[in-house]
Amino acid sequence: MRRTTFEDRIEIDTVEHPDAAVIWLHGLGADGNDFVPVVPALDLRGLALRFVFPHAPMRAVTVNAGYVMRAWYDILGLELDRREDESGVRESGRIVEGLVAREGERGIPASRILLAGFSQGGAIALHAGLRARERIAGIMALSCYVPIAGALAAEASPANRDVPIFLAHGTLDPVVPYRAGTRSRQLLESLGYAVEWHEYRIEHTVSLEEIADIATWLRRVLA
Repeated sequence: MRRTTFEDRIEIDTVEHPDAAVIWLHGLGADGNDFVPVVPALDLRGLALRFVFPHAPMRAVTVNAGYVMRAWYDILGLELDRREDESGVRESGRIVEGLVAREGERGIPASRILLAGFSQGGAIALHAGLRARERIAGIMALSCYVPIAGALAAEASPANRDVPIFLAHGTLDPVVPYRAGTRSRQLLESLGYAVEWHEYRIEHTVSLEEIADIATWLRRVLA
Protein backbone atom coordinates (compact mmCIF):
# COMPACT_ATOMS: atom_id res chain seq x y z
CA MET A 1 0.00 0.00 0.00
CA ARG A 2 1.55 3.30 -1.11
CA ARG A 3 0.47 6.75 0.10
CA THR A 4 1.36 9.87 -1.91
CA THR A 5 0.66 13.45 -0.83
CA PHE A 6 0.10 16.16 -3.44
CA GLU A 7 -0.74 19.82 -2.93
CA ASP A 8 -4.45 19.28 -3.52
CA ARG A 9 -4.99 15.62 -2.64
CA ILE A 10 -3.74 12.45 -0.99
CA GLU A 11 -3.61 9.19 -2.91
CA ILE A 12 -3.34 5.64 -1.61
CA ASP A 13 -2.75 2.79 -4.06
CA THR A 14 -3.48 -0.59 -2.54
CA VAL A 15 -1.53 -2.31 -5.36
CA GLU A 16 1.05 -1.18 -7.90
CA HIS A 17 -1.42 -1.01 -10.77
CA PRO A 18 -4.96 -0.19 -9.55
CA ASP A 19 -7.87 -0.81 -11.90
CA ALA A 20 -10.51 1.12 -9.94
CA ALA A 21 -10.61 4.39 -7.99
CA VAL A 22 -12.57 5.73 -5.04
CA ILE A 23 -12.65 9.53 -4.88
CA TRP A 24 -13.58 10.31 -1.27
CA LEU A 25 -14.53 13.87 -0.24
CA HIS A 26 -14.20 15.08 3.36
CA GLY A 27 -16.60 17.19 5.39
CA LEU A 28 -16.60 20.86 6.37
CA GLY A 29 -13.44 22.07 8.09
CA ALA A 30 -11.55 18.80 7.63
CA ASP A 31 -9.17 17.88 4.80
CA GLY A 32 -8.16 14.89 2.73
CA ASN A 33 -6.48 13.23 5.71
CA ASP A 34 -9.81 12.75 7.47
CA PHE A 35 -10.73 9.37 5.99
CA VAL A 36 -7.25 8.02 5.24
CA PRO A 37 -7.39 5.76 8.37
CA VAL A 38 -10.55 4.13 7.01
CA VAL A 39 -8.65 2.46 4.13
CA PRO A 40 -7.02 -0.31 6.22
CA ALA A 41 -10.18 -0.64 8.32
CA LEU A 42 -12.17 -1.49 5.18
CA ASP A 43 -9.89 -4.49 4.58
CA LEU A 44 -10.50 -4.63 0.82
CA ARG A 45 -7.72 -7.06 0.05
CA GLY A 46 -8.19 -8.60 -3.38
CA LEU A 47 -9.37 -5.34 -4.95
CA ALA A 48 -6.84 -3.26 -6.92
CA LEU A 49 -7.82 0.22 -5.75
CA ARG A 50 -6.65 3.78 -5.75
CA PHE A 51 -8.18 6.00 -3.04
CA VAL A 52 -8.10 9.71 -3.83
CA PHE A 53 -8.72 12.09 -0.92
CA PRO A 54 -8.85 15.66 -2.27
CA HIS A 55 -8.62 18.79 -0.11
CA ALA A 56 -11.52 21.23 -0.48
CA PRO A 57 -10.74 24.87 -1.33
CA MET A 58 -10.35 27.40 1.49
CA ARG A 59 -13.39 29.68 1.76
CA ALA A 60 -15.31 31.77 4.27
CA VAL A 61 -18.27 29.91 5.80
CA THR A 62 -21.22 32.10 6.71
CA VAL A 63 -22.68 29.98 9.52
CA ASN A 64 -19.24 29.78 11.15
CA ALA A 65 -19.03 33.56 11.52
CA GLY A 66 -17.26 33.89 8.19
CA TYR A 67 -14.17 31.97 9.29
CA VAL A 68 -12.06 30.69 6.41
CA MET A 69 -11.72 26.91 6.33
CA ARG A 70 -11.75 24.04 3.90
CA ALA A 71 -15.26 23.79 2.51
CA TRP A 72 -16.77 22.44 -0.67
CA TYR A 73 -19.34 25.27 -0.55
CA ASP A 74 -20.54 28.00 1.76
CA ILE A 75 -23.32 27.19 4.22
CA LEU A 76 -25.64 30.17 4.35
CA GLY A 77 -27.99 29.11 7.14
CA LEU A 78 -29.05 26.27 9.38
CA GLU A 79 -32.41 25.72 7.71
CA LEU A 80 -32.45 22.73 5.38
CA ASP A 81 -33.75 24.78 2.45
CA ARG A 82 -30.97 27.36 2.52
CA ARG A 83 -27.90 25.46 3.63
CA GLU A 84 -25.75 25.62 0.52
CA ASP A 85 -24.68 28.25 -1.98
CA GLU A 86 -25.36 27.01 -5.48
CA SER A 87 -22.25 28.51 -7.08
CA GLY A 88 -19.99 26.78 -4.56
CA VAL A 89 -21.69 23.44 -5.10
CA ARG A 90 -21.31 23.72 -8.86
CA GLU A 91 -17.68 24.82 -8.55
CA SER A 92 -16.87 21.77 -6.44
CA GLY A 93 -18.80 19.58 -8.85
CA ARG A 94 -16.40 20.73 -11.56
CA ILE A 95 -13.45 19.88 -9.31
CA VAL A 96 -14.78 16.33 -9.04
CA GLU A 97 -15.28 16.17 -12.81
CA GLY A 98 -11.61 17.06 -13.16
CA LEU A 99 -10.58 14.34 -10.72
CA VAL A 100 -12.60 11.75 -12.67
CA ALA A 101 -11.04 12.95 -15.93
CA ARG A 102 -7.55 12.70 -14.38
CA GLU A 103 -8.14 9.06 -13.45
CA GLY A 104 -9.32 8.41 -17.00
CA GLU A 105 -6.06 9.82 -18.31
CA ARG A 106 -4.22 7.44 -15.99
CA GLY A 107 -6.07 4.41 -17.34
CA ILE A 108 -9.06 4.03 -15.01
CA PRO A 109 -12.34 4.51 -16.91
CA ALA A 110 -15.35 6.26 -15.39
CA SER A 111 -17.13 2.91 -15.06
CA ARG A 112 -14.48 1.92 -12.49
CA ILE A 113 -14.57 5.19 -10.54
CA LEU A 114 -16.71 5.53 -7.42
CA LEU A 115 -17.56 8.87 -5.81
CA ALA A 116 -17.81 8.94 -2.03
CA GLY A 117 -18.11 11.57 0.64
CA PHE A 118 -19.08 12.50 4.18
CA SER A 119 -21.33 15.45 5.07
CA GLN A 120 -20.50 18.27 2.62
CA GLY A 121 -18.35 15.80 0.72
CA GLY A 122 -21.27 13.41 0.41
CA ALA A 123 -23.47 16.20 -0.93
CA ILE A 124 -20.89 16.96 -3.64
CA ALA A 125 -20.51 13.24 -4.46
CA LEU A 126 -24.26 13.11 -5.07
CA HIS A 127 -24.29 16.35 -7.05
CA ALA A 128 -21.41 15.36 -9.32
CA GLY A 129 -22.21 11.67 -9.62
CA LEU A 130 -25.85 12.07 -10.59
CA ARG A 131 -24.86 14.57 -13.27
CA ALA A 132 -21.80 12.71 -14.60
CA ARG A 133 -22.02 12.32 -18.37
CA GLU A 134 -20.35 8.91 -18.33
CA ARG A 135 -21.55 5.95 -16.27
CA ILE A 136 -19.62 5.74 -12.99
CA ALA A 137 -19.27 2.75 -10.68
CA GLY A 138 -21.32 4.11 -7.80
CA ILE A 139 -22.03 6.87 -5.29
CA MET A 140 -21.52 6.54 -1.54
CA ALA A 141 -22.94 9.47 0.44
CA LEU A 142 -22.67 9.52 4.23
CA SER A 143 -24.47 11.84 6.67
CA CYS A 144 -25.53 14.31 3.98
CA TYR A 145 -28.30 15.37 1.63
CA VAL A 146 -28.94 16.15 -2.04
CA PRO A 147 -27.86 19.74 -2.74
CA ILE A 148 -29.67 21.97 -5.24
CA ALA A 149 -32.40 19.36 -5.02
CA GLY A 150 -34.90 21.29 -7.13
CA ALA A 151 -32.64 21.15 -10.18
CA LEU A 152 -31.84 17.44 -10.06
CA ALA A 153 -34.74 16.15 -12.14
CA ALA A 154 -33.82 18.45 -15.03
CA GLU A 155 -30.05 18.04 -14.77
CA ALA A 156 -29.67 14.32 -13.96
CA SER A 157 -27.56 12.37 -16.43
CA PRO A 158 -29.29 9.53 -18.28
CA ALA A 159 -26.00 7.59 -18.07
CA ASN A 160 -26.34 7.27 -14.28
CA ARG A 161 -30.04 6.63 -13.83
CA ASP A 162 -29.25 3.14 -12.53
CA VAL A 163 -26.02 3.93 -10.69
CA PRO A 164 -25.66 2.09 -7.35
CA ILE A 165 -26.20 4.53 -4.48
CA PHE A 166 -25.27 3.89 -0.84
CA LEU A 167 -26.86 6.39 1.56
CA ALA A 168 -26.20 6.28 5.29
CA HIS A 169 -27.18 8.57 8.16
CA GLY A 170 -27.05 8.73 11.93
CA THR A 171 -30.45 8.94 13.58
CA LEU A 172 -28.98 11.21 16.29
CA ASP A 173 -27.14 13.56 13.91
CA PRO A 174 -27.32 17.16 15.26
CA VAL A 175 -25.33 18.68 12.34
CA VAL A 176 -27.11 17.33 9.27
CA PRO A 177 -30.46 16.22 10.70
CA TYR A 178 -31.66 12.68 10.09
CA ARG A 179 -34.71 14.07 8.29
CA ALA A 180 -32.38 15.67 5.71
CA GLY A 181 -31.08 12.21 4.87
CA THR A 182 -34.49 10.58 4.70
CA ARG A 183 -35.86 13.43 2.60
CA SER A 184 -33.01 12.99 0.13
CA ARG A 185 -33.64 9.27 0.00
CA GLN A 186 -37.31 9.91 -0.78
CA LEU A 187 -36.37 12.39 -3.51
CA LEU A 188 -33.98 9.97 -5.19
CA GLU A 189 -36.48 7.11 -5.02
CA SER A 190 -39.21 9.35 -6.45
CA LEU A 191 -36.93 9.99 -9.44
CA GLY A 192 -36.43 6.28 -9.98
CA TYR A 193 -33.01 5.74 -8.37
CA ALA A 194 -32.34 2.50 -6.51
CA VAL A 195 -30.99 3.53 -3.11
CA GLU A 196 -29.39 1.22 -0.57
CA TRP A 197 -30.26 2.94 2.72
CA HIS A 198 -28.50 2.43 6.05
CA GLU A 199 -29.11 4.18 9.35
CA TYR A 200 -27.23 3.96 12.62
CA ARG A 201 -27.84 5.16 16.15
CA ILE A 202 -24.95 7.64 16.00
CA GLU A 203 -24.39 11.39 15.70
CA HIS A 204 -22.44 13.15 12.92
CA THR A 205 -19.75 10.52 12.57
CA VAL A 206 -18.99 7.10 11.09
CA SER A 207 -19.30 3.92 13.15
CA LEU A 208 -17.55 0.55 12.94
CA GLU A 209 -20.84 -1.03 11.86
CA GLU A 210 -21.10 1.52 9.07
CA ILE A 211 -17.53 0.83 7.92
CA ALA A 212 -18.36 -2.88 7.72
CA ASP A 213 -21.46 -2.13 5.62
CA ILE A 214 -19.43 0.17 3.36
CA ALA A 215 -16.81 -2.55 2.83
CA THR A 216 -19.49 -5.07 1.85
CA TRP A 217 -21.04 -2.63 -0.61
CA LEU A 218 -17.68 -1.61 -2.12
CA ARG A 219 -16.75 -5.24 -2.68
CA ARG A 220 -20.03 -5.86 -4.47
CA VAL A 221 -19.91 -2.72 -6.62
CA LEU A 222 -16.22 -2.88 -7.53
CA ALA A 223 -15.81 -6.64 -7.82
